[in-house]
Amino acid sequence: MKKAVIVIPTYNERGNIKQLVESIIQVSSTTPNWEITILIVDSSSPDGTILEVKELQNNYSNLHFIETKKEGLGKAYIAGFTYAIEHFNPFVLFEMDADLSHNPKYIPSFLAKIEKGADFVIGSRYIKGGSIPSNWGFHRKLFSTCANLFVRLGFMRLGTTDWTGGYRAIKVWVVKSALPHIHSYSGYVFQVALLDYAVNQKATLAEVPIRFIDRTEGISKINSIQYIMQTFLYVLTHSSFIKFVITGFLGFAVDFSFAYLFINTFHIAKTSANMISAEIAIISNFFINNFWSFKHKKITGGIFGYLKKFVLFNLVSSGSILIQGAGLAILIHFFGDAGSIWILYKVLIIACVIIPYSYILYNKVIWKK
Repeated sequence: MKKAVIVIPTYNERGNIKQLVESIIQVSSTTPNWEITILIVDSSSPDGTILEVKELQNNYSNLHFIETKKEGLGKAYIAGFTYAIEHFNPFVLFEMDADLSHNPKYIPSFLAKIEKGADFVIGSRYIKGGSIPSNWGFHRKLFSTCANLFVRLGFMRLGTTDWTGGYRAIKVWVVKSALPHIHSYSGYVFQVALLDYAVNQKATLAEVPIRFIDRTEGISKINSIQYIMQTFLYVLTHSSFIKFVITGFLGFAVDFSFAYLFINTFHIAKTSANMISAEIAIISNFFINNFWSFKHKKITGGIFGYLKKFVLFNLVSSGSILIQGAGLAILIHFFGDAGSIWILYKVLIIACVIIPYSYILYNKVIWKK
């Protein structure tokens, strides 16, 4: 029988904890192949949450708790994960909120995904069958949806639909490996950091649709402004795609500057001038991408490995030159080249075609992990 530990951080959740624990115990009886333990991580709640937990322990031998300082959600989870690993030897660790927003009835669905081979199962509010509360105000719905979409786009992981939720089942090897990476994240951005790490470790992901329920007891602990800033900074500093886009803008500046110089000073034909300037930008981008955007996958193998990748980079990038040249020729043919309209054509081609084309192929060919 495999062991699963449900780690539940609490702060002033006395009004919810009894119902939550009893619901988990009831659901546990429907998972005969799993031994489920509940671990409460209480951050010094002044409302007596831990007294309620102690009272419940008289009836449930699989209910445990630890007490920590109030240092944020991330720190609470790290303390809970560490304790669970050291004392219970689990196969799976769950994350679950204490405010009844995460219905325990989904626990068997999470475990079923684990049994089918998933390493990291996400309770998703944004796939068919999942939802956020209908009574949320427009601004809260917008915040939830946009924050999640920002992370998905920032990491270019559109297939993972819920990055910011906190209802998850994770194989213990993922958590053990992630602890050094996530140790410094104390707030709600911890959720994004943990999932990002799992993705980078090639963990097998799966999703379970959940209907998120708004709390009826207690007060939400999330600081929206802090959460937005922390999430934005995390994605900005850890997303190779965003760095790649910034590099692309730098390359665009190089490309545009040389194209403008060739056309207006040396009077080279517009199509030829743009193809030459694009090659100059490609060379510049190679070095910036290698030492910044994809530095976690920096080219190795000595001088020969480096030269090989440089040649491959140019071969892949030659497609960008051809796309840009052909695209400009087509747009000029159909829409004319009056004045400096070619600049608009160039921007559209780079933004809509060359950036996604380049990012995908660079990852698959040049900086393949």
